[in-house]
Amino acid sequence: MNDTVTTSGFSRVRAEIDLGALRGNVATLRARTGGAALMAVVKSDAYGHGALPCARAAREAGAAWVGTATPWEALALRAAGLDGPLMCWLWTPGGPWREGVEAGLDMSVSGMWALTEVVAAAREAGRPARIQLKADTGLGRNGCQPGDWPELVAAARAAEASGAVRVTGVWSHFACADEPGHPSIRLQSDTFREMLAYAEGRGIDPEVRHIANSPAALTLPEAHFDLVRTGIAMYGISPSPEVGTARELGLRPVMTLSARVALVKAVPAGHGVSYGHTYVTGEETNLGLIPVGYADGVPRHASGRGPVLVGGELHTVAGRVAMDQFVVDLGRHKVQEGTEAVLFGPGDRGEPTAEDWARASDTIAYEIVTRIGQRVPRHYVGTAAGAGTAPAADPNGGTQPPA
Repeated sequence: MNDTVTTSGFSRVRAEIDLGALRGNVATLRARTGGAALMAVVKSDAYGHGALPCARAAREAGAAWVGTATPWEALALRAAGLDGPLMCWLWTPGGPWREGVEAGLDMSVSGMWALTEVVAAAREAGRPARIQLKADTGLGRNGCQPGDWPELVAAARAAEASGAVRVTGVWSHFACADEPGHPSIRLQSDTFREMLAYAEGRGIDPEVRHIANSPAALTLPEAHFDLVRTGIAMYGISPSPEVGTARELGLRPVMTLSARVALVKAVPAGHGVSYGHTYVTGEETNLGLIPVGYADGVPRHASGRGPVLVGGELHTVAGRVAMDQFVVDLGRHKVQEGTEAVLFGPGDRGEPTAEDWARASDTIAYEIVTRIGQRVPRHYVGTAAGAGTAPAADPNGGTQPPA
């Protein structure tokens, strides 16, 4: 996980991460969630932004909880010194249950196999495990089906009575909260309340009850319960156009992805560009080489469509995105090698946003930021002076935060 602040320039590509914007987004989200606490979701290296610095910044802004998908992500945060409530939910048989117990993680349990394994781990560790029971209220992924809920609740209550576990939460996840008015939202809400009432009626007394993700946190105050889990919204990206734009929601994008133009050259009309010659110049023109490609996370699906701000003017990817580079047709726009090319950012300077790249790639903005690879250095701004560690050498130029 990245945990550094860098100050030098860059020679190839970098992702600038504005932790001040992240803290502002957390404050905005907290203001919209009433009395519910906020969980900062930092799975997948904080959606590509850097799990440890983002978790710390979110905590500074008042996030009471931090959440990850895998236990390994959560254990890495603990090993780096992150304290406080920390939950993880994507478990498989044979997972690091004992390590999770010893690290004081809140671990999600969706079925009897998981409860059996966590109870055994707790007994080996000699201390109770903190578990949260997940209800499948209609998403159809992880979680316990309503028909199996009585068995899981009874077994969890018995394990709690024996001292092996403490049931700290009951939770679920919406399928279509990013589509306001979708009929599944009401159905899932009702099912969650029924399954929660059943568990509480059998003696389960959770610390937190939660079902709201980012879109539900923004649009469904009745679903906030004790805790909301904010992922993509914390990074300044709208969960969906139906919920509103980031600007409309009072959120600011945290990541800006920039590269340096590697080469500018004049070519004649009829010149093919990149693999397959899917783009051929219509007249004599200038081509600019941008040294970043799908190995860095730039979607190949954006070939011929991805927008880039080069030297203050908006251009489009010409031809196919290759592994390490792509080309833009600059036309009569003259720029020098080393000129900044901004793929996406907040949009303040007229640069594209992650949502623009999502539309160009027929995907969602979540994927655009999350897929930015580890050979792209993260440059942290908006943080306290002196925070972080000394940067390591970056083979691409500039600085690379240590893992």
